[in-house]
Amino acid sequence: MQMKHLPRVKLAMLPTALEEVPRLSRELGVALSVKRDDNTGLALGGNKARKLEYLVGEALELGADALITTGAPQSNHCRMTAAAAAKMGLACHLVLRGKDVPVKQGNLLLDELLGAKVHFLGSGDASLAPARMQALMEELTARGARPYLVPLGGSSPVGAVAYITAIEELLATSASPNFDYIVHASGSAGTQAGLVAGVKYFGLPTRVIGISVSRPAPWLRGAVMELCRETLTHAGAEAQVFDDDIIVYDEYVGKGYGLPTQASTAALELFARREGIILDPVYTAKAAAGLIDLVQSGVIPALSRVLFWHTGGIPALFADVDLHWGEKA
Repeated sequence: MQMKHLPRVKLAMLPTALEEVPRLSRELGVALSVKRDDNTGLALGGNKARKLEYLVGEALELGADALITTGAPQSNHCRMTAAAAAKMGLACHLVLRGKDVPVKQGNLLLDELLGAKVHFLGSGDASLAPARMQALMEELTARGARPYLVPLGGSSPVGAVAYITAIEELLATSASPNFDYIVHASGSAGTQAGLVAGVKYFGLPTRVIGISVSRPAPWLRGAVMELCRETLTHAGAEAQVFDDDIIVYDEYVGKGYGLPTQASTAALELFARREGIILDPVYTAKAAAGLIDLVQSGVIPALSRVLFWHTGGIPALFADVDLHWGEKA
């Protein structure tokens, strides 16, 4: 099946590697592989490079000369949007939650290095961001600029369609692509919506499991369902998605977004010490904690073929994050 033509620019180093992890597989009792979207290459990598190829492609087609987006201070999406803007010669404006800090670390340091103009909301309330972005759009337009609004996490049909092509990439690069499960970190719904859309588009039996890093499961399931259907429409596909196609677990969020849990820190350590794979404390470590628990509890049966989609986020490791390692392995 051929997806309809959509505007796209090259930002990511694709295909990303599909890595077998034998030591972790033996320890967990499943056949585990890792899709290395942490190595997409754009400004230290991450899955948002895929979405930004389509988002920036549309922005350029519309004649935009600036990008505006939003996120948390350690947003991987904002860091990669800043990098995409730099690569394409666009201005970039980031509306970040919270307040400015005297010492820049992690993604926030990279935002400034990449030349983005950072606008702090002065509050952690994410609901204030849309109004601030709209005001910024109007301000820039009044100055003669042509800004393009990139949604939170790149989570729109334009961005999410990138994960239909990511599933196509998986089919083209794997000798045995029919995984029983794909497990990944789910935040703003775009990646999960795209993965489910891709699985449905290509008629695969694979179950996509989203591990929420912030939002309650009922809200996230609804958002993924709506966006998945919109993404299939945007791609020109006739595939259908049903309620039981959307699987979300929110038991691994802990005290909130960006706050590590004991289980996520243990998972981060396990992946590093068994396979030399570095996760991040905000997204992939919580997703890995969910994966481990779902296997150990039997929700994912023993000997299943499981793909852990590593969405990146490494710079957050070098921010002010409270992590405590266990005994040396």
